Order: sequence, then structure tokens, then C-alpha cells
Amino acid sequence: MSDRPDMRLYAPAAARNREPILDVLRAVLPPDGLALEIASGTGEHIVHFATYLPTLTFRPSDPDARARTSVAAWSASVGVTNVLAPLDIDAAQRPWPIARADAVICINMVHISPWVATEGLFDGAAGILSPGAPLFLYGPYKRNGAHTARSNAEFDASLGAQNASWGVRDLEIVADCAAARGFSGPDIVEMPANNLSLIFRRRRTSPMPPL
Repeated sequence: MSDRPDMRLYAPAAARNREPILDVLRAVLPPDGLALEIASGTGEHIVHFATYLPTLTFRPSDPDARARTSVAAWSASVGVTNVLAPLDIDAAQRPWPIARADAVICINMVHISPWVATEGLFDGAAGILSPGAPLFLYGPYKRNGAHTARSNAEFDASLGAQNASWGVRDLEIVADCAAARGFSGPDIVEMPANNLSLIFRRRRTSPMPPL
């Protein structure tokens, strides 16, 4: 038995939602290439996806050093060979330390970060994705300014109590942010526990600059 400490972190929600998310990713991600994950957190999601999508290479990232250590520990524990070393990426900061990717994945970041991180996510993804490439988001969203479930409203209140810059975002505002940075309107997939998968794609032409 190893005397080394177990550096893996655990998120209970990851075990519950990883299969529904994987089902969507199977249809969204390209058959091969490089998928960058922003805000990888514990690393449980990315090693699961890598296990079942072995022809893709996954690059995790997180601005938190403890999270990056957890991602590496999960990769080693599971034994996946298609997960690269995690990058130190803060979505709100540019430039990102990666030149290109064939897809970007971001799970449960938009509501647990300041709005500038969402703007930075679309800015950064626009700089590394080719036309037609997907940007996948997962989490809770308001629709037409209203929560889709009481549990989401309660969750939103708890987020605001922890940090005034956090909160469940309006889907339409997120879509406008994406459009301004050269992405299509999202394909929307209803998910368990009142969450949504949003699939944006890099447009082949950039949006017209404001007059």
C-alpha cells in the first residue's frame, strides 16, 4: 500500500451528472482532436469522459493549484492516457496558454464565478476554436428572466449569499455574450436536476462590429 496521500478531490454532483453529460458530448464532440476543459475542478468529469471517448485527447485546466493537483491525481488513479497535464487558466485572463483546440468544455463555472469569467470564456474560446467547432456549457440557467424551478431559485440565493458576483445567469444574456464574440445561438438540451446543456459553435464569419 502506498504511503502517499490521496490528493484527489471529490464532488458528489460529478458522479450524478457525468453520464447524462457524456451522452450529450458523444453527439457534440469531434471524433478526434483536442478538447480543452475550462474549470476542471476535481477532475472527475474529464477522466470519465476520457475513459469513454478514447480517440479524443483532453486538456484540463483550472486556476486553482489544488484543483490541478486533484486532476492529475485522478488521471493517475484511473490510468487514462489521453488526459494531458492540467493548465493554469483563469477564464477571465488573456491570453490563454494554448494556441488551438477542437472543442471547449465548461461545466458548472458560469454561475460560480464573476460575469467577467463568462465573457473571458467566450473571448478565449473564440481565439482557439476553428469555425464550426463546439463550445459546450452545462449548468442551471434562467430562461426569459425566470428560474425554471424553485430549487434553482434557492440555489441562486445561496450563491449570492456566498459571493455577490455569483449567480444563475439568464440564458438569453449568455447567448448575447456568445453572439458578440462570434458564436452561433445555442442548441439546448434539457438535463436532469433542472440543468441545461448549451452547445455553441464558432461561426464561420465574425459578427459585424458596432457602428
